[in-house]
Amino acid sequence: MTAAARILLVEDDEVIREATRMALERYGFPVDTAADGLEGLELFRERRPDLLLLDVMLPLLDGVGLCRRIREESQLPILMMSARSDPIDVISGLEAGADDYVTKPFETAVLVARIRTVLRRTGPREAPATAPAAAPATVPAPPAPPGPPRAAVREIDGLTVDTDGMEVGIDGRPVLLTPTELRLLLEFTAAPGVLLERQTLLERVWDYGWGADTRVVDVHVQRLRAKIGADRIETVRGFGYKLRRLRGGTR
Repeated sequence: MTAAARILLVEDDEVIREATRMALERYGFPVDTAADGLEGLELFRERRPDLLLLDVMLPLLDGVGLCRRIREESQLPILMMSARSDPIDVISGLEAGADDYVTKPFETAVLVARIRTVLRRTGPREAPATAPAAAPATVPAPPAPPGPPRAAVREIDGLTVDTDGMEVGIDGRPVLLTPTELRLLLEFTAAPGVLLERQTLLERVWDYGWGADTRVVDVHVQRLRAKIGADRIETVRGFGYKLRRLRGGTR
């Protein structure tokens, strides 16, 4: 059996931290915990977890700062937790490098579903296949619709994507992307010039078959633009995005 993903939970509220740890362990996840941002950074470097579950408001080093520090060293999946759905909290966490977020308070089954979704698209190891008998059952999201056929190597105006080696470059210079950013770029380069709606991207990149927050898409597109060039991805206001052909050709 594939080992369950190890989670590092960083939460300063002792009651929430212990309740969340015990709930995740009932689902079979090994969990390490930290009570502040600096302890979380130390444990990240010692334990090398498969996923970071991170509160926004933390003492010593807040969640956004910790997320940025970890993104300098690792592309592991990061799921932010916030007691508020304030857009500033959400956007700050996503811009710092988080893959997704969940708003507290949350049902354990919902949190586990979000963790499994993030791991499914970014993590090397699987979550436990089944939930414990006493835990609430989760309803799996419907399968995402298939994207267009994909060539092994794509080159568009100096932007190259090797879909076998999962490597990206611009004019021969390597570009480092997170797994989520890479999956987003794969969708764009599979259909240059074609409008991709936000909901379509949520389904294909985030595996969300329900009405999730489209701000996740917007912030990740901003992060991708910063790495490959802001003029390569065009916003179609009110609908979504498309990859532009800068020089009128593609190979």
